[in-house]
Amino acid sequence: MAATREIFREDAYLKECTAKVLAAGEGGIELDQTVFYAEGGGQPGDSGHFTLPDGSTLGIVSTVRTPDGRLLHLPETPLTDLAGLAPGTELKLTLDWERRHRHMRMHTCLHLLCSLIPAPVTGGALSRDKGRLDFDLDQGLDKEAIEAALQRLIAEDHPVGEQWITDEEMRKRMDLVRTMAVAPPLGAGRVRLVEIDAVDLQPCGGTHVARTGEIGGVRLGKVENKGKHNRRVNVLFMDA
Repeated sequence: MAATREIFREDAYLKECTAKVLAAGEGGIELDQTVFYAEGGGQPGDSGHFTLPDGSTLGIVSTVRTPDGRLLHLPETPLTDLAGLAPGTELKLTLDWERRHRHMRMHTCLHLLCSLIPAPVTGGALSRDKGRLDFDLDQGLDKEAIEAALQRLIAEDHPVGEQWITDEEMRKRMDLVRTMAVAPPLGAGRVRLVEIDAVDLQPCGGTHVARTGEIGGVRLGKVENKGKHNRRVNVLFMDA
């Protein structure tokens, strides 16, 4: 079966698209293309709704990737009636854009945070209102100084872009990898790097805003000691 074209990688700001059903069942709905980001790298899967040919809508609560790489959209109710989702059926896809955009803002914010703390990242997660990174550190952090530096980088409005390098180049530049638990995806021939101009460069498959100024107001929450070599830094949107 053909792989799903991941339109969100081509343009993270697209809110809608049309797509054709490849398969539908209890596991979810697989399409030929999508603007819905699949859960991964600490970023939640997108939600929204599909509009069927008869005009009815089907809510989508999340999007996930299976172990074999397929991208599935999870409906809010069990698919007991598949009549409107036969292979080849054309649907209109609409993102919950407000939720996705907050994920984009926070994901880029966490890259900025990562650039400010010179330590490997052992874990992380984000949601519509907050995010956090865990660092392999056995010493305290200056919360006020980090918060001030983070707010400065946001206000400087750095452009955010991407580069693509080959698998071979990635293997030679593993110093760009900040996450200890998640290795960059090798095997497809190339790897995407997210670049915050003059600030940060690292492999990432998530969605990001175009400039750091778009992140908006943030503050640091708790800086927690989660173990001998684990400092957790929480970030919250001011409007959360």
